Amino acid sequence: MSTDVRGFFAGVGERWRGLPKWQRMSGFAAFIAVLYYLPLLGIPGLMWLRTDSIEGGNNWAGVLFTCAIYVLIAIGLNVVIGLAGLLDLGYVGFFALGAYSVALFGSTQSPVVKALQEKFDLSQEWAVAWAICIPIALAITMISGVILGWPTLRLRGDYLAIVTLGFGEIIRIVIRNGKEWSGGPSGVAAIPGPQGPPAPDNKIFGLLDIKPWYWLALSIVLVVVFLVRRLENSRVGRAWLAVREDEDAAAVMGVYPFKFKLWAFAIGAALGGLSGFLYASRGGFIEPNQFNAQLSILFVAMVVVGGSGNMAGVALGAFLLAYLPERFRDFAEWRFLVFGLALVIVMLLRPQGLIPSRRRARELKDRQEEVAPHVAANRT
Repeated sequence: MSTDVRGFFAGVGERWRGLPKWQRMSGFAAFIAVLYYLPLLGIPGLMWLRTDSIEGGNNWAGVLFTCAIYVLIAIGLNVVIGLAGLLDLGYVGFFALGAYSVALFGSTQSPVVKALQEKFDLSQEWAVAWAICIPIALAITMISGVILGWPTLRLRGDYLAIVTLGFGEIIRIVIRNGKEWSGGPSGVAAIPGPQGPPAPDNKIFGLLDIKPWYWLALSIVLVVVFLVRRLENSRVGRAWLAVREDEDAAAVMGVYPFKFKLWAFAIGAALGGLSGFLYASRGGFIEPNQFNAQLSILFVAMVVVGGSGNMAGVALGAFLLAYLPERFRDFAEWRFLVFGLALVIVMLLRPQGLIPSRRRARELKDRQEEVAPHVAANRT
């Protein structure tokens, strides 16, 4: 990307940060209002943005819900990759655990609920309430993050990436083979939402009108953004950045790297589980093949393309990687080829991501300045 374009983006960011606080807050409130309005988008001239405006297009509100889920995933994975500097290629495992938490404890058709009904002589309609499944999903995924991180976070770089990739596949295979408790390849149906199992009586959170699901997911994303931003600016967030920059130097300065990396893994796992929880609740049915390694690689791509370490950047990357393939469905067989080429071009022209963190942008600039004299010397 040319220097002029980079300067333009940098200038826009500086002008935004230079505005009075009330103007920035007003702009942010207007942006949030637009996000809530998106499912109802009907402004002439902008209707082409809707995915249902093309032949064979997908449900517009459904695509927006998927975008919100992906943004939540990207924020959680950004804690692990962007802040703590840990390359996690098995994040889909936490996504699957969150989804199966509500499926196994909240669905009346799950083997776990049926076993509890028989053991305690409960009604066949009994299941754990949807709201209670939320802390269950968070607890299961956080504990899983600690269990995975405790023996593996002493590894670095590619070794950690390989181990986490294996973790994601292990979760999927174990769920697929555990027919007696997970439903096996057949999956689990009748997963509840806020109004209970999928039924015609569900006037708000039903299967046809997805707008309430999008508004729910968006509200959760906004709450998570606020909490993660506060965490990023806290002592823990500064410790993550120190570990990411130089783990050995951080240890010398009194930061215990293993503890803070474990915290990053646990918090990232909880956010991944929360996104899986919402995904399963909306769909009403899940099965193991929905949580493959390809999906995990897509999660990492969202963070890298958007801008590792910048919450706004990873949110934009998640939105684009969820929205663009659906919007250009009319390309049919060619859309994934175009999608892949677009990713390659972005990485060549904008290696730091679409909206990188200022720290990350400075790092890449310093490295380029260090390498440039050596490249020039080799050419001569």
